[in-house]
Amino acid sequence: MELDEQKAKLPRQFVNFTFYRSRPEWRLLADGDKQRCIDQFVKAVDDSRRQLLIHSYSTVGLRTNVDFMIWRIGSELEPLQEMTSRLNATEMAKYIEPIQSFLSMTKRSMYIDRDNPEHVEDRLHIIPGKSDYLFVYPFVKTREWYARTADQRQEMMDEHIRIGTKYRSVKLHTTYSFGLDDQEFVVAFETDHPADFLDLVQELRETKASSYTLRDTPMFTCRQRSMPECLAALG
Repeated sequence: MELDEQKAKLPRQFVNFTFYRSRPEWRLLADGDKQRCIDQFVKAVDDSRRQLLIHSYSTVGLRTNVDFMIWRIGSELEPLQEMTSRLNATEMAKYIEPIQSFLSMTKRSMYIDRDNPEHVEDRLHIIPGKSDYLFVYPFVKTREWYARTADQRQEMMDEHIRIGTKYRSVKLHTTYSFGLDDQEFVVAFETDHPADFLDLVQELRETKASSYTLRDTPMFTCRQRSMPECLAALG
């Protein structure tokens, strides 16, 4: 009961995933100039950790249009904007560009996890960065989904949830974007075992709820690395 009361007092969180790619000019710089840019950028990121939870991920070699991602979580929007302004003022900003950004918030789920009721509360407060890999994508349901009754949707989600509980190595973070961004949800899966995530997604494709998916791309495969490691991997 005491734990439930503590969770209830936690503020809802704003969540942002921003994906960056490097420009060709970056690889033409001298090594000393690159290191100076990296050091300044890393300091700007670290200066924002007092107000935000920040985790960095490398996507080098995993997609052709993105090189790294920064996952940021905070209780207010202003620190997200302040951090972005700080990053834009660095020398590194001349050589990288954001190519995708997802904004969302934590929220109590409208569906009941009958096997793990605590999972509902977990969605209000994210503690990220516990696994080597993160898989992120936007998610939009069809209008037909919302035309179904609450009981019909819960029944379909029961199947969805049962499958998810089979893959204990995969941790799901569902956040909500209604009115905040183009998608309705942002889903992020943490795991140390990418094969388990692949098998989970393939099995979920066969559920009845899956037929009500309008969009669930682009999908990003991300490997957790320190900010200096992410930038060093740019070449």
